[in-house]
Amino acid sequence: MRKVEALVDRDFAIGETDRRLFGAFVEHLGRCVYGGIYEPGHPTADARGFRGDVLALVKELAPTIMRYPGGNFVSGYNWEDGVGPVEQRPRRLDLAWMSTETNQFGTNEFMDWCRAAGIEPMMAVNLGTRGPDAARNLLEYCNHHGGTAWSDLRRAHGWEQPHDVKFWCLGNEMDGPWQMERKTAEEYGRVAAETAKLMKWLDPSIELSACGSSSRTMATFGAWEDKVLEHTFDHVDYISLHTYLNNYAQDTGAFLASPDMMDWFIEEVVAIADSVAARRRSRKRIMLSFDEWNVWYRTRRRAADRVKPGWPVAPHILEEVYTMEDALAFGGACISLLNHADRVKSACLAQLVNAIAPIMTENGGPAWRQTIFFPFADFSNLGRGRVLQARLDSPTYAATYYDPRGSDDHRFPLPETPYCKLSVVHDAAGGHLTIFALNRHLSEPMPFETVARGFKGLVLESAHQLSHDDPQAVNTREAPDRVAPVRLGGVEIAGERVGATLPPASWNVIRLRAAS
Repeated sequence: MRKVEALVDRDFAIGETDRRLFGAFVEHLGRCVYGGIYEPGHPTADARGFRGDVLALVKELAPTIMRYPGGNFVSGYNWEDGVGPVEQRPRRLDLAWMSTETNQFGTNEFMDWCRAAGIEPMMAVNLGTRGPDAARNLLEYCNHHGGTAWSDLRRAHGWEQPHDVKFWCLGNEMDGPWQMERKTAEEYGRVAAETAKLMKWLDPSIELSACGSSSRTMATFGAWEDKVLEHTFDHVDYISLHTYLNNYAQDTGAFLASPDMMDWFIEEVVAIADSVAARRRSRKRIMLSFDEWNVWYRTRRRAADRVKPGWPVAPHILEEVYTMEDALAFGGACISLLNHADRVKSACLAQLVNAIAPIMTENGGPAWRQTIFFPFADFSNLGRGRVLQARLDSPTYAATYYDPRGSDDHRFPLPETPYCKLSVVHDAAGGHLTIFALNRHLSEPMPFETVARGFKGLVLESAHQLSHDDPQAVNTREAPDRVAPVRLGGVEIAGERVGATLPPASWNVIRLRAAS
């Protein structure tokens, strides 16, 4: 492969990464909560039932905000079921995942878990089977100091201080036929606007996200965002996006190209949001919350992978086992999010533990890192700062990505996919310049050079890469470190030039000390 060259300049940035860009997601789905973050009686569990081994891995992963309690689950959830004395909480049938919800873990437990993990909570309200009144009551329960029915109920339950939740989602995927009480854009826009009004009247300090399209392949995509924002523009701060990358076609090249479609999706939603602003002659800009994203396909299509008979508690469902190949596509998605830091101000990896997750556990046993754990940990721990504009000169390849949705097959030509996908982040406060580079060529090493104009005295601090001879390699209970980062050797620095050779099919991170 000919040399890939990139040029960045200290004075030209896309935008500053918001700390909420590095979020994740806990839903009452499978073993994400029960047997995941919460397992009383586990050898590492504390007095509250929080698994200590999982908490340690979460702190290493370093998510900054956590979405809860769903997801599809929230569209049928009565939040009152999950508060108060645990022994009095009702068991309910959950129609989202056809399982039994014990409600042993609820809002207050989630807030305590977030505090233990050092993570900001993000709450979703039910706009499926419920509406504005339940939403404003939950907000009062969480955020009001006291002296009212709902705030005093929280205090009676043992949480004297308000939870002070600042970020709230107005429902989940309300465009989807799989959703409880799916709505048209008109119906959802109206109820979301009215819910937002009540919630902001109660607590003007909160930020609200309206539901965007469940995917770019939805038949209503575009028209949905336009109509929803016509209703909610004056009341919300964000609109959401959801994407799950897949390799149904068993075409690795197309799979690794698929994160580029996240770039398209983001840019299209930005254009729609700004067109709504333009029609209103408004200088307000709606930001984007990419509050569900991941690689997911093996456990997605077959009902047997999503539903177990008999309404079980915490069934083993959606437990995707991630490969080296998946980690590469996942890393490309991280780069896409970084490169839109000007408008994507919040994002949530779906999900955190066991169900399509970077962390896997065994009930009563160990926890371990899946392959996708490592790009996310790099993204979150090292991706804070100003994302610089990069001019990239890379050879390209052609691919066709396949993304099925229901009975429709969507095939997207990707005629000029750069073999290199790149993001460069400058952390001025910490004095670092970090290069994230994905080599999408499956068989050839990539000679790579970045010119970092305006940066003097660059010094290599660390460099590592994630790759494997077997693209289907996975981490398991028996072999938890089969796929893990190793040192990237041969990094050379000459003035403003940083050079390296990136292995075939690899995720690479070069961390430089930069003079202020």
